[in-house]
Amino acid sequence: MRWDLVRPMMWRLGGAGLLATITELSGLGLMATATWLLMTAAGQPPITALTVAIVTVRALAISRGAFRYAERLAGHDAVLRIVTEVRARVFASLARHPGLVARRGDALSRMVSDVDAVQDLVVRVALPAFAAALAGVVAVVAALAVEPLAGLVLAVGLLICGLLLPALAARMTSAAGAELAPLRASYAVATIDLVHGAADLAAYGARTSFEQAAAATAADLATVEKRLARQALGVDLLGSLVIAATAAGVVLAALARDVPGVWIGVLAVGTLAAGEIALSLVAAARKRAEISGALARLRPLLAPPPAAHSASGDLRWIRDPGRILDQDSTEIPDPARTQEAAGSEPRELRLDDVTVRYREGGVPALAGFSLTLPPGSKTALVGPSGAGKSTVLGLLSGAIQPSDGVVRYDGRPLPDEAYDLVGGLFADAAVFHASVLDNVTLGRPSTLEERTAAAEAAGLLDWIEAQPDGWDTLVGEEGAAMSGGQRQRLTLARALLHAPPVLLLDEPTEGLDPQHADEVLRRVLAYAASRTVVLVTHRSAETSAFDTVVQLA
Repeated sequence: MRWDLVRPMMWRLGGAGLLATITELSGLGLMATATWLLMTAAGQPPITALTVAIVTVRALAISRGAFRYAERLAGHDAVLRIVTEVRARVFASLARHPGLVARRGDALSRMVSDVDAVQDLVVRVALPAFAAALAGVVAVVAALAVEPLAGLVLAVGLLICGLLLPALAARMTSAAGAELAPLRASYAVATIDLVHGAADLAAYGARTSFEQAAAATAADLATVEKRLARQALGVDLLGSLVIAATAAGVVLAALARDVPGVWIGVLAVGTLAAGEIALSLVAAARKRAEISGALARLRPLLAPPPAAHSASGDLRWIRDPGRILDQDSTEIPDPARTQEAAGSEPRELRLDDVTVRYREGGVPALAGFSLTLPPGSKTALVGPSGAGKSTVLGLLSGAIQPSDGVVRYDGRPLPDEAYDLVGGLFADAAVFHASVLDNVTLGRPSTLEERTAAAEAAGLLDWIEAQPDGWDTLVGEEGAAMSGGQRQRLTLARALLHAPPVLLLDEPTEGLDPQHADEVLRRVLAYAASRTVVLVTHRSAETSAFDTVVQLA
């Protein structure tokens, strides 16, 4: 895990580790004290001789539960803060570089299952290992104080349970663990294909074959998990035998040195309790090996947000809109500053001899392409399907990185996160199962007047006002409660409300009849009169109001 993710949580993690150690020591002390109390009470001493032990047993029993609760609270508080940051970084990386993950199901697996592995790394690996190691050291020191030879035997047994068995478990699990993450991702991909493509698969008679492929993936996943379970059972049985042998060795060592019978019982029970704690290292090592594949898949996605120059030239961090940061964060997004950056004057945007290849060694989608967009210019990109129009928009927005050449904004390389500088309406714009208001604003601060102006320019305002719930109208999953043209105008209104200095529009009037399409485009250009506008279109009639028309072959 990256140090910059853990560093802000070090005090919380340290406190959780200390609480976990105290919890384990409370349990160990409870077993040892209770054993001493029972064996001493068998000799029927005066009750006053047992008072301290009785109170200690009660105190340890209560404190064990209290400290365990506090440890869980502190540990999960820290890890959930870390997971929040991890999930945000993964989402930002996938948004900046969609090509990092080939399938949506794989992206979903990384966002959910792989990120959950970070939680397991802290809660089920790091904290238990830390507590078990410290508790084991304390147990050995206490045994040495009672009888040095018994303490040495205990130390050997704990080393076997705490070092050799975890290494064995990790080695046996690592190979299967490396298979788990890809198999889970494949299973997620197969599930999404079956759910989203159910109608098409049924129509073409392909549902059976896809179901069989998904079942085969599920069977492979189950096979790996069963193998892991069998290996875990074997290691756990071996650990139990080692602890039993260690307890027997401690008892024999104590008998050989004429240790009093009460203390022999304390050493025996304490050894069993310490061994149980040490065996938690086996579970931690097994979990670490199991999640290693998921953590390796996450590592390329955990780079921190890059520093970027704003439109005014000031160095600042551009973060994802709607991001919620807690009071421990060193930076807090300022909505006013974001709006100010978005509404600033456009600067020159330029493609310098760029080449794009979607596959290594493949035919370039664009080769040696250059384009200069002066501030406030209106440029139309026309050409047949596959000519590279959407690729040009991807380059201009920073969503696609050129294989060769450079994209410059105001003379500097375009930052990785340029949402406040370049944006707009793209072919894959999402519509969420939420209200019109939520879909248009996406959580960005805005006034009713601003939303109304954007909706009117997009040709959506009349439809919104005709709905009984107005802006609160639910649009359905992927806009299922809207027509194709209404859905297009909804995403166009969202782009206009954001309205960065450079506005990119990919077929904004798709699904509209020519008369309505021309009217919407006229309103859009009037709305974005002060901004640089780049339009992708197949209709030559839409290019008459543009300064430059670029023909892509």
